[in-house]
Amino acid sequence: MARATSGKTPLTLPTIDDDTLRRVAAGTHSGPHSVLGQHPVALEQVTDPVVVIRALRPLADKVTAVLASGARIELSHLGWGIWQGTSLIGFQDYEIEASYPDGTEWTVDDPYRYLPTVGELDLFLFGEGRHERLWDMLGARVIDHEGVSAKARGTAFAVWAPHAQAVRVIGDFNGWDGVLHSMRRLDVTGVWELFVPGLEAGNAYKFEILTADGRWIEKADPMARHTEKPPATASIIDESSYVWSDEAWMTSRAAHDPHRQPVSVYEMHLGSWRPGLSYRDLADQLIDYIHELGYTHVEFLPLAEHPFGGSWGYQVSGYYAPTSRFGSPDDLRYLIDRLHQARIGVIMDWVPAHFPKDEFALARFDGQPLYEHTDPRRGEQQDWGTLIFDFGESHVRNFLVANALYWLEEFHIDGLRVDAVASMLYLDYSRKEGEWLPNIHGGRENLEAISFLQEANATAYRLHPGIMMIAEESTSFPGVTAPTSEGGLGFGLKWNMGWMNDGLRYMHEDPMHRSYHQNEITFSFVYAFSENFLLPISHDEVVHGKGSLLGKMPGDHWQQLANVRAFLGYQWAHPGKQLLFMGQEFGQPSEWSEERGLDWWILDQPAHRGLFDFVAQLNSVYRDNPSLWERDSDADGFEWIDGSDSANNVVSFLRKDADGNPIAVIANFSGQTVGPYRVGLPTSGAWQELLNSDALEFGGSGVGNFGEVTAENVPQHGQPSSVELTLPPLGILYLKPRR
Repeated sequence: MARATSGKTPLTLPTIDDDTLRRVAAGTHSGPHSVLGQHPVALEQVTDPVVVIRALRPLADKVTAVLASGARIELSHLGWGIWQGTSLIGFQDYEIEASYPDGTEWTVDDPYRYLPTVGELDLFLFGEGRHERLWDMLGARVIDHEGVSAKARGTAFAVWAPHAQAVRVIGDFNGWDGVLHSMRRLDVTGVWELFVPGLEAGNAYKFEILTADGRWIEKADPMARHTEKPPATASIIDESSYVWSDEAWMTSRAAHDPHRQPVSVYEMHLGSWRPGLSYRDLADQLIDYIHELGYTHVEFLPLAEHPFGGSWGYQVSGYYAPTSRFGSPDDLRYLIDRLHQARIGVIMDWVPAHFPKDEFALARFDGQPLYEHTDPRRGEQQDWGTLIFDFGESHVRNFLVANALYWLEEFHIDGLRVDAVASMLYLDYSRKEGEWLPNIHGGRENLEAISFLQEANATAYRLHPGIMMIAEESTSFPGVTAPTSEGGLGFGLKWNMGWMNDGLRYMHEDPMHRSYHQNEITFSFVYAFSENFLLPISHDEVVHGKGSLLGKMPGDHWQQLANVRAFLGYQWAHPGKQLLFMGQEFGQPSEWSEERGLDWWILDQPAHRGLFDFVAQLNSVYRDNPSLWERDSDADGFEWIDGSDSANNVVSFLRKDADGNPIAVIANFSGQTVGPYRVGLPTSGAWQELLNSDALEFGGSGVGNFGEVTAENVPQHGQPSSVELTLPPLGILYLKPRR
């Protein structure tokens, strides 16, 4: 027993064994709060309650507990830098004052006098894998925490590290020495916690973890909301002070089904659109540009923190932290808020399929596989040199589902485009025989990943009506956009990779040879309504030697631009939403590189400005005509006029809105004017030439039908009426009945 005094009364306190003191002092004890802080002690020789106060102050020569009342309790040294004293007036708020041989003195609040900041309900929900606001439990949170009689402002740290022997917080606030900031393990789940009073936003930190095999490793916080700017890797304590002003947008969004609304997406890599712009700098310029082009949505390539810029954000290290390359999290909130106020939706790429092996991040987080599957046949993505999440582990799954909700909730994101879904669905993805493990039924489907995607989608749509969950899925996996209640994955939209590949292959052919490839431009209509599709010409199609969209087109420069206009007109008319990557709207000649900006100079050339104006007109016509978007996923909203005229390289069809109002689309993919060409139409009378990609204003040859045509009661193509048209070379026409 240790002896202490309170006034003149000697007190005999329970002893603490030397090994425990040593481990607490070394930061290797899993429960430092059980020793440090203030604890009640029942003693026979006194009737009043006794509280023992212990503090760790290595190298100090005098330590005093200064109570909130002003009373001072001198502590005596127990050993290993741990000091102890007693109070007979019960639990008190207090600070620790320490004097050192060099004459310096330090007085700070004691982290070990506070109760846990993580509650039992939090631990239960996380243990079940069902904590939908996990960011309110884990990570670094600036809070006002209850003391004994007063609240203290500080930072609550919590991290999941079930294999760790001990965890310490290190940062610029303690000289990157965690000796005074050891965390306690709260439960069998492996959550570690510490409240540091007085510590506020802006400080950098990491977790120092003692692995099961006795190594100390340093890790960035998996739940960090802010990070140092790469290549620095520390996490930063963040506290948002942003006040949103997009209430009108959010209210309207929740009241409408986006899958039955016009969706025209401008995909962009923020860092190379106009290099050097911050999140805030971007707002005015991007809003003006998107308004000029008429897109409904912007889609950002991944904005979550990533160590290697050349990955374009697809190898994420900080899933809860917007990249610091362009500013703070509140700066990103400002950008999104401004876009919403300008009636522009925001989609962000989200990457739950894999993560990089960087030692500071998620890989072997507590010294062993934790976020990744333990078996490399399921835990490593060989194509990208990355690791695969263990989708069957409930805590990992919770981490990812909550991450999707975090972006939707905290940043008002309107849609998440989920990257590389195919790599998640199949256990044998990019693997040879013997390099993969079948599921419990002997099949190749990743049942755990499928279940995770269903949960993420169902939860996102339940909590955030009006958002879109979009799958980049390149196979024929059934039911990607079917409801989870029917066994589907529950996405709202799926990228139509088949349309993209077939369409680009067809357009690459010389017009002289396209008649032999008619199936490539028409086959997508066979399955156009099997899923809810989005038609992408994305960043993946204009990198790694694939050239630009303009460069894929045959012929001289004029013909290339005409081909692009005709193809985009076909894309916007095809059932499904559409997406175009930045630069293609004005015919960027060079292949995209994240290391430089777009070829903005080309807009000074009238022909390329004409393509830009054509895309703007496309978007205007698209938005103003529900026939082009209201029934994207309904076969009754589409009707062939003629898809078999391979001799002329002509494709024609009708799009219809919910009331049956038609728009006729006639594309001439040959290099010559075709006409007079009779096209069947559902009604006679005047039809307006709503769009002509060959108009002079767009850089075309000016071949057309002078704005209006008259359909006669002459049956053609199974339609009761028809009209004779002049079809421009490499051109597309939209016709609409004049009311």
